[in-house]
Amino acid sequence: QVRLMESGGDSVQAGGSLRLSCADSGNSNCLLRGDIGWYRQAPGKEREFVSDIGKDGGISYADSVKDRFSISQDNAKNTLYLQMNSLKPEDTAMYYCRKKCRIPRWDSWGQGTQVTVSS
Repeated sequence: QVRLMESGGDSVQAGGSLRLSCADSGNSNCLLRGDIGWYRQAPGKEREFVSDIGKDGGISYADSVKDRFSISQDNAKNTLYLQMNSLKPEDTAMYYCRKKCRIPRWDSWGQGTQVTVSS
């Protein structure tokens, strides 16, 4: 597996922007990549999907963040990003990155980074 470390979370006002980063340890033994993406969990709620880059390179977004958030990756830096614009109070949550590998099969999560949006 690989160790993931998120950063970039902060407290911002509604309408603001943040860019989250997810760096991995670089010690991956992954021969065939799976989906990589971002999830979030608000207090008292279940963890939910935000965005991912599929194993075939296709990008998906939750309806709630579409047109406001943008996912990208820098393969040279082993880093996944989430650009978040026009933030809303309902975006307040702990944000987690997740990386999957198909060969060998593993599924890693980061520890999370807190995003707080005030109105």
